[in-house]
Amino acid sequence: MADQLLFNPRTYDPAHFDPETRRLLRATVDWFEDRGKRRLIEDYRSRAWLADFLAFAAKEGLFATFLTPASAADGHQDKRWDTARIAALNEIFGFYGLDYWYAWQVTVLGLGPVWQSDNETARARAAELLSQGEVFAFGLSEKAHGADIYSTDMLLEPDGDGGFRATGSKYYIGNGNAAGLVSVFGRRTDVEGPDGYVFFAADSGHPAYHLVKNVVDSSKYVSEFRLEDYPVAAEDVLHTGRAAFDAALNTVNVGKFNLCTASIGICEHAMYEAVTHAQNRILYGRPVTAFPHVRRELTDAYVRLVGMKLFSDRAVDYFRSAGPDDRRYLLFNPMTKMKVTTEGEKVIDLMWDVIAAKGFEKDTYFAQAATEIRGLPRLEGTVHVNLALILKFMGNHLLNPAEYAPVPTRRDAADDAFLFRQGPARGLGAIRFHDWRAAYDAFGHLPNVARLREQADALCEFVTTAAPDEEQSRDLDLLLAVGQLFALVVHGQLILEQAGLTSLDEDVLDELFAVLVRDYSAHAVELHGKDSATADQQRWALSAVRRPVIDTDRSARVWQRVEALAGAYEMAP
Repeated sequence: MADQLLFNPRTYDPAHFDPETRRLLRATVDWFEDRGKRRLIEDYRSRAWLADFLAFAAKEGLFATFLTPASAADGHQDKRWDTARIAALNEIFGFYGLDYWYAWQVTVLGLGPVWQSDNETARARAAELLSQGEVFAFGLSEKAHGADIYSTDMLLEPDGDGGFRATGSKYYIGNGNAAGLVSVFGRRTDVEGPDGYVFFAADSGHPAYHLVKNVVDSSKYVSEFRLEDYPVAAEDVLHTGRAAFDAALNTVNVGKFNLCTASIGICEHAMYEAVTHAQNRILYGRPVTAFPHVRRELTDAYVRLVGMKLFSDRAVDYFRSAGPDDRRYLLFNPMTKMKVTTEGEKVIDLMWDVIAAKGFEKDTYFAQAATEIRGLPRLEGTVHVNLALILKFMGNHLLNPAEYAPVPTRRDAADDAFLFRQGPARGLGAIRFHDWRAAYDAFGHLPNVARLREQADALCEFVTTAAPDEEQSRDLDLLLAVGQLFALVVHGQLILEQAGLTSLDEDVLDELFAVLVRDYSAHAVELHGKDSATADQQRWALSAVRRPVIDTDRSARVWQRVEALAGAYEMAP
């Protein structure tokens, strides 16, 4: 029997979605399966552009259906921006290869400033391009400044007719070679400060648009392009002033959520390969899976992957239920970006330690998974950037809960319109959260959930009695160690909420929390060793270390689930 917690193309039936969504998701899986593993790997190794995939997506109307909000759908009932089905498609793309996901992901980013704009001409143009199967690009970062949008050197000179002439370069811009529309961020030469920002729509086929190169050695076309005296008409302007700045940040808020489910898909495919190989490999007269350390590593990888899925699925509900009075998604979003993707790296590393040299072989999916999994924690802001963002929410989340109506599971066929009217990208420190303790209390009978709850309570004590002082608050190295501790509390919270909604096997849940208890203890030891940690902080750190509750029978039962993955899926040749 297939494991119901993991995606398996052989048994995949997204019956919880509407008929057209089910058809498109299943058609996507079938397209990859029909192409087969050899073609998938060969295209990856030869860095082939994704023309056949994009032709398939255009024929099926995949991007147009999933990425056109209802407000621009011209009455088309199946078109909407639905985070639940977007997440499902991310997982499928990750499962078969990050190159495919990347072309989709940067299309999401390129559309963000357009769907946030009041420019109806540009919106209609984007909707039409989507319907034609075009991809999009997000022209934000620059070679000299990265994503430091305060320092953009894309300059717009007024042309005297209500438009501009744009000159400047953008760097690390996905789909820059083929985008029907590129959302470009720049600044006016005649207006100082934030009022001078401009987001405008450019066409990669225009003579004044110069494609310089692909800056990576990959099928992913991550371009450098340059505009030379590019004409920007009034109807090309998407945002001006502070609204352009907000559009940039809010677009990233929408887009970076996609990284978590892509990471999940990568890990799922790699896990089928790894467990199957380990089970069939005979060493010293026994299967590799007979060794205790191998069973622990593969079990840890499995429960970490389950935790990634549970957290991400629950975060979808907060995204879809967000509004001006409920912005909790702004914590859970960088959590998916930072925590889930770094968990993905750990999952791959645990499996790689088991399969060893097999993980390098050119005829495996694992070889590309081991490379591609590294990119996700480092896209749309580094781990450090997102950890620093998460810290802004720590005080209110841990110590100052507010009352909210329960957020239900959101699989309904609704348009997530709020994501394109998020408003000003500020005021994060004032956002309130529901009481995190409720989720832990609901599973307090599980010994390792109770143990992580002890560590979470200890963090509340740290915040109130040993928090970094003003000087330490400038020591980002120390603060990031604290951020890792806080992230584990939030990670555990949403995992538990989703476990309650899905009646998760409690053996799997307690085994997962045994891993999280170990993680918390490791981060506490790391905090203890920081250069600027005070004596009180060092004492607190060691007092927060806990040993997980060991239950060999529980671990054996979870191992049976892992062992059953051997042979459960192999991609068609």
